[in-house]
Amino acid sequence: MHTGLLMANLILLLAASYALPGLAFGVMFVFRGLDRVDASAHGAPWLVRTMILPGAITLWPLMARLWLRAVRGEAQT
Repeated sequence: MHTGLLMANLILLLAASYALPGLAFGVMFVFRGLDRVDASAHGAPWLVRTMILPGAITLWPLMARLWLRAVRGEAQT
């Protein structure tokens, strides 16, 4: 196999291994966790939540930390 093709496959594998858990987390976050992290999002329509979804997928480690802090009742810094 050509080295460039091998490198491209590796990059795609790494991107997928980051994006797939992000997708699973993002869907849960925008429909269950967003209200805990941001009180002003309470009662937000589904269209607004779907607009937040790409950012939640991309930044899922940060959003997971914020959600966990909100569940624990810790102050946000």
